[in-house]
Amino acid sequence: MSRKFGLAIAQMGPVHRTDTRMQVVKRLLEMLREAKSRGAEFVVLPELALTTFFPHHWMEDQSEVDRFFERSMPNPDVQPLFDEAKQLGLGFYLGYAELTERGEHYNTSILIDREGKIVGRYRKVHLPGHGDHKPDAPFQLLEKRYFLVGDEGFKVWSTVGTKIGMCICNDRRWPETFRVMGLQSAEVVVLGYNTPSHNIHWNESPHLRMFHHQLLLQAHAHENALWVGAAAKCGFEDGCHMFGGSCIVAPTGEIVAQASTEGDEVITYNCDLSLGDNFRKHVFDFARHRRPEHYRLIVERVGAGDPIP
Repeated sequence: MSRKFGLAIAQMGPVHRTDTRMQVVKRLLEMLREAKSRGAEFVVLPELALTTFFPHHWMEDQSEVDRFFERSMPNPDVQPLFDEAKQLGLGFYLGYAELTERGEHYNTSILIDREGKIVGRYRKVHLPGHGDHKPDAPFQLLEKRYFLVGDEGFKVWSTVGTKIGMCICNDRRWPETFRVMGLQSAEVVVLGYNTPSHNIHWNESPHLRMFHHQLLLQAHAHENALWVGAAAKCGFEDGCHMFGGSCIVAPTGEIVAQASTEGDEVITYNCDLSLGDNFRKHVFDFARHRRPEHYRLIVERVGAGDPIP
C-alpha cells in the first residue's frame, strides 16, 4: 500500500554579508507558501540558510564571527518562519550557525514539526576544509576554524508522518552517515549544503563536483532504501560561486526532481514512502544480510593503514 509524503526543497540563491535576517526570512516565507500551494507537507531549507556562508572568509575578530550565529532558536528574527509553517501545517528543516550558552559554535540543523515545534537537532560531524589561513587561495573553507565537530551523532525522529533523519553538506560524502540512519529505519534523510563549484586544493572540474554530488546522494538513497532531499544555497555569493543541483532522490537511486536554476526555487515531489519496502525486505534486508563482525575496522581505524595480515 502506497504512503504519500509531499516533500519540497527550497533552494536559495546567494545570501550576501550585507543581507539582513529579515530579508532572508522574507524569501524563505515566500518559498514555504509556494511549497504548500504545491501540496508539500515538509520543506527542506539549506545549510546556514540565514546568513552568507561565512567560512569562506578569514576573520580574526570573534565578535565579527559571532554575528553570523544564532544564540537561541527560534529567536525574534526567525519566529515568523515558525509561525507561518504552523499556520500552513508544514514541517521543515533549517540549517543555521548555533552559538550555545556555553559558548560553543556548531554548524547545526533542526527539524520542525507541523505545529511549529522543534523535534530534532543535528550538529555537523564531518567538517571539511581547514583551520589555517590560506591568503593565496581564491576563497577559503574555514569550517574547522569556526565550528566544533558535532557531538550528538546521527539520529532519526518519528514525525511529520515518517521516520526522518538529518545531515549537513559534507556529511553526504561519507557512507557511514546514511548507514547509521538506515539502521534506525529512516525513510527520509534531508540535508542542506553550500558547496563551492571549485576546489581550492586541486584542479577539479565543476562538472565533476556536480557529478559526485548526485552520485553520492543516489547511492546512499538506494543502498539504504530511503528518500533523500537535498537543498542548496548557490550562485555567486560574496565572490564565491556555489553550485545548485538541489534534488529529491528515490530509494531506487533515481533523481525524481531537480532544480534548474541557481536562484530561489522550489521543487516538489509526492514521494511514496512504501517504495523502499521491497528493498528493505530483500536485497537490503540488514538483519539477514549484514555481517558487522567483518566491518570492525570501520570503527577501529580512522585513517587508512597497512593491510591486516
